[in-house]
Amino acid sequence: MGTAGRPTGLAAAGPGTPGLDAAAPGTPGLDAAGPGTARLDAAGPGTAGPGTAGLDAAGLDAAGLDAAGLDAAGLDAAGLDAAPYGLVVSAGIGGGFTPAPLGTVVVAEAIVAADLGAETPDGFAAVTDLGFGTVEHLPPPALVRAVAEATGAARGAVLTVSTVTGSAGRATELLGRHPRAAAEAMEGFGVAEAAAAHGVPVLEVRAISNTVGPRDRAAWRIGEALDALAAAFRDLPPALATWKGPST
Repeated sequence: MGTAGRPTGLAAAGPGTPGLDAAAPGTPGLDAAGPGTARLDAAGPGTAGPGTAGLDAAGLDAAGLDAAGLDAAGLDAAGLDAAPYGLVVSAGIGGGFTPAPLGTVVVAEAIVAADLGAETPDGFAAVTDLGFGTVEHLPPPALVRAVAEATGAARGAVLTVSTVTGSAGRATELLGRHPRAAAEAMEGFGVAEAAAAHGVPVLEVRAISNTVGPRDRAAWRIGEALDALAAAFRDLPPALATWKGPST
């Protein structure tokens, strides 16, 4: 897939998140490398040579620095090949905050590092409250709207966390700090950091496989979420084609 005649980089990596393997324009498939791992190989349309960003991350801290470094390497290579990417997409499955139903898709209006900061006597303080860093990246609003309309996805903040939520109290605390939160995952902020470092816009798309809160493996719907994600990517190319670029 491409925008404005340039190949589009699709970036998703990290433990427990399936990647997308773009085999040909508009025909992404799911390529899970094995239990607990994921790999995404995204090329310029239908290619596997220069300009291909192959990302395989197996560990991501709260700042997403590991994934950011891997994504940055792919973006650097694309620039050296004189085929810079027009867009980076972080995609996979994740937990949904109510009312995001299982098997539905969320596109991020904001990509937020939700637990990057420090605990204080008054509660959690984001790294920005401490006077440095950043905790949020905003995908292009026009692109978010176009993708949501094309895929039927909900819009909201997608939180990047280094520890998956496993209690109702934690879910309530996150929603208290991020009222627009629609989903939780572990990779998006790192991908967004790498994209921002190269001046490339970013998009995050998540299919909901479980509800954020107490862990209940019996209620997980990973297969349905993967099917929903694949269906969303079949509908994605028209939205990308109508997007006018980073200024929108």
